[in-house]
This record gives sequence, C-alpha cells and structure tokens, in this order.
Amino acid sequence: MEQSSSTAAQVIVAIIPIVGIVMGSVVVFFYLLWNHKRRTLLIQAGQYARPHFDILSFSLLAGLLLSCVGLGLTVFLVIALGVNFGLLGGIIPLSVGIGLLVYYGIKRSDTST
Repeated sequence: MEQSSSTAAQVIVAIIPIVGIVMGSVVVFFYLLWNHKRRTLLIQAGQYARPHFDILSFSLLAGLLLSCVGLGLTVFLVIALGVNFGLLGGIIPLSVGIGLLVYYGIKRSDTST
C-alpha cells in the first residue's frame, strides 16, 4: 500500500511542471494572437499609433541591473566554488551588463554632440 501511494505522488509531482509549462504557453500564445488581431484592426481603422521605445533608457536600466546581478553572482560563485565553469553564471550577465552600459555611454556621447 505504501509503495503505490509513493508512486502516485511521484507521478503527480512529475506532471505538475509539465502542466504549468503547457498552461503558461497557452496563455502566452493567446496573448500574442489577440494582440496581433487588435493591432491589425487598429491599423485597418487608421487609429494605430506606433509605440515609442527609448533604447537609451532601456540600455541604461538593463545594463545597471545586469551588471549588479552579474557582479553579485560572480563574487558569490568565486567564494563558494572557486574558479571553475560554474563561474560563467556570473560572468555572462556581468559582461552583458557592461556591454549595455558601454553602448549607452557611446550613444549618449554621439547624441549630445
């Protein structure tokens, strides 16, 4: 009796992430579908206004966040694990964040002159 309840629990625990991923995918699919139809109808009605995206503000915010998270992860992983391939989990976001901050600095100096 004990063995069957344990097996049933293992099956349920294994199915829960699969169901969650499928349901999340369905929600994302219908959001994209309905948003596409909405934009199509707005374009046909002549009421669509293209949204403004400020790449400089995005690169500054994302660069700061990624640099801070990457620096924290890098320091933690060096202390916890030493120098090994696991350190890439901190170095990759750190380098992407620094790259975004460099892009922000270059574009800001280009637009100010």
